[in-house]
Amino acid sequence: MKHVSMKSQRDKLVIEGLVRRSGPLSRSEIHKFTNLQQSEISRLVRELIEEGKLLEAGRAGNPLGRKQVLLRFNEDQRFIIGIGFDDENVLAAVTNLHPRIKSEVREATCLTEGAEGLIQQIISCARKALNEAQIGLENVMGIGVAASGLVDSRRGVLLMSSTLDFLKDAPIQQALEENFGVPTILENLTRAKTVGEWRLGAGDMADDLIFVEYGRTGIGAGIVLGGKLVHGSGFAAGEFGHTHMAEDGPACKCGSFGCLEAVAGAAALEARIRKAVAEGSSSEALALAGGDPQKITGWMVLEAARKGDKTCAILVEQIGTYLGLGLANLVNLFNPTVLVIDQRLKLAGEGLLDRITKVVRRQALGHATRNLTIRFGKLGNEAIVLGVGSIVLEKYFEIPVLRPPRFMIEPLSASEKPALNDRTSQVF
Repeated sequence: MKHVSMKSQRDKLVIEGLVRRSGPLSRSEIHKFTNLQQSEISRLVRELIEEGKLLEAGRAGNPLGRKQVLLRFNEDQRFIIGIGFDDENVLAAVTNLHPRIKSEVREATCLTEGAEGLIQQIISCARKALNEAQIGLENVMGIGVAASGLVDSRRGVLLMSSTLDFLKDAPIQQALEENFGVPTILENLTRAKTVGEWRLGAGDMADDLIFVEYGRTGIGAGIVLGGKLVHGSGFAAGEFGHTHMAEDGPACKCGSFGCLEAVAGAAALEARIRKAVAEGSSSEALALAGGDPQKITGWMVLEAARKGDKTCAILVEQIGTYLGLGLANLVNLFNPTVLVIDQRLKLAGEGLLDRITKVVRRQALGHATRNLTIRFGKLGNEAIVLGVGSIVLEKYFEIPVLRPPRFMIEPLSASEKPALNDRTSQVF
């Protein structure tokens, strides 16, 4: 919880946050929303305008009385650095406070220099993005980092990553704060994408939403309940790919058998098409890979299915069935109003979404699916940096709590206690 020591500091943040969410607003409307004294609103608004945080946006169209000046939030007065990384890429972007991307840098992930080498690459990419945006560090409000793996967001530590095994208990937040001197937040990659789609993409700000990420290295789920992102007691909520699907299924990298990831993930899709090709099946996926079965990717299988390749279409229908069964369980457990499916699966065409939807509606409780919408996501990789940037924004504009004076919560030392004169001693 954010704390401030003075009521005016809190009220100022309340006004700025209110105009950001609901503006343009007049001073009278701010008064109606906050019940702050109008003289205090005028003073704080004047300070916010002088600081460049609020801008005048014309006059209101009120039919009676003097036309009131409207205030809007200045999205370009400060900026955010958003970073996402996994075993394939490091992505760094500078966004304004909408957030909208102003510059972006992408590099192949350095896998040969250990944890220190990767952290230095992340820092380097962030600095390159700042340079491209021509923005000074003094104008950066915060940094958000989305990491592939199990993340302790409270401490800003990457606990472990199944694809980056040299990263264990990595203090990512501390490293960036020490290097940039800017408040930093660390979040899981899937949850960052979830927030991106929820706030700026296909989620439409639904109070109850599940986003399913389908990547080369796994399947994850981000869960929003009651308008809040779910982390779980150990920050492990959303490990959708490791839900059990088949009793005698293939081995999973987690050590179990028959996990959703092992039967329906991109790696499983690649293994099946290579086996089919080795057994003599022809496939458009092989042509997309230049004739080399080892270069076939899951994305090529999806694309070939959309183009009408029969072998790939059968495989894609199978993963659609498995994903639908898994999602039906999530629908019964969490009862969302919106299910957002990773945009990358759209490579297979609307037929895959139809298959998933059909299985979910068949397997989940009718009451749970009555008001359920299932759709593909709208955002690509930018969901990572936009999502983690949105998390930084929400943290900054969290309504602060006044911190009581220290003497009310901590005992004073003998040297700090006021001396009692004789007259005072007699009174007490």
